Amino acid sequence: MTKLLIARPAPDDVHAALEGFDVTYRDVHTPMTTDEMLTALRDYDGVLPTLGDMFSADVFAQVDNPRCKILANFGVGYNHIDAAAAKASGIQLSNTPGAVTDATADIGMTLMLMAARRAGEGERLVRSGTWIGWHPSQLLGMHLTGKTVGIVGMGRIGQAVAQRCHFGFSMPVKYFSRSAKDLPYEAEHISDLKALVAAVDVVVIAVPGGDDTHHLIDADVLAAMRPHGLLINIARGNVVHESALIDALQSGSIGGAGLDVYEFEPQVPEALRALDNVVLLPHLGTASHEVRLNMWMMAVENLKAGVTGKTPPNAV
Repeated sequence: MTKLLIARPAPDDVHAALEGFDVTYRDVHTPMTTDEMLTALRDYDGVLPTLGDMFSADVFAQVDNPRCKILANFGVGYNHIDAAAAKASGIQLSNTPGAVTDATADIGMTLMLMAARRAGEGERLVRSGTWIGWHPSQLLGMHLTGKTVGIVGMGRIGQAVAQRCHFGFSMPVKYFSRSAKDLPYEAEHISDLKALVAAVDVVVIAVPGGDDTHHLIDADVLAAMRPHGLLINIARGNVVHESALIDALQSGSIGGAGLDVYEFEPQVPEALRALDNVVLLPHLGTASHEVRLNMWMMAVENLKAGVTGKTPPNAV
């Protein structure tokens, strides 16, 4: 019988969809260990892994002639899996694009609004019991409507953020990407990253993770931002050089930040947690019931196709 490994606890819909298969469900939310990954490649026909399951080139190199035919990744990002090494081992790789777009863009807007209007500080003030009541100069923030947004990475998610900014908040849109896009609204393509961040009030990072974008936002880019500028990261944590961001926030050289991801996730430095001018969310990008179920079912369909020798609907 075809053996499958599901790397995280899954909803009942997934169990029902995989009836007839010999399925092992890990009952913990932590990433797979190296030994678990090696066993997965040796003993299972298909594996459904997710963020944190570090299928590196070294892991693939330790398994000759793997039984596994597919890694059906739960999530659109797959930089935790060495795609080239998987292909060299004869293993297909898939992901769940599309399903995450709107939910991640919504979290981007949440972070923008929270950072601009100092909502995190306000919520902490009320919870502390020390709020003295309304007054004219209380927690004055940035009025977001009409401000200019700069999107770093104009793929599905970047475009969804830009659409919300343009139509919902009347924000002029500028963007940095490899090439200009044909968009249904006015947006300026800027090919120099420092020039982009210097020209906008809010920078939203929406590039894929991976070696090409590691520390794309470094100290030099942060130094080019406007003093009141906000940095929003809904991509991958290591796109931002975290220690450089902490320096910029501590010194006040930028106005603030909103983060849903972190360079060494789930570790978040105390220096970052201590700052009031940054909003910190626990990687909530796709955290809605409907979206996560859609992702599960998309990954399951990829998994089923891969173990039967077919090309997954969302092959990478």
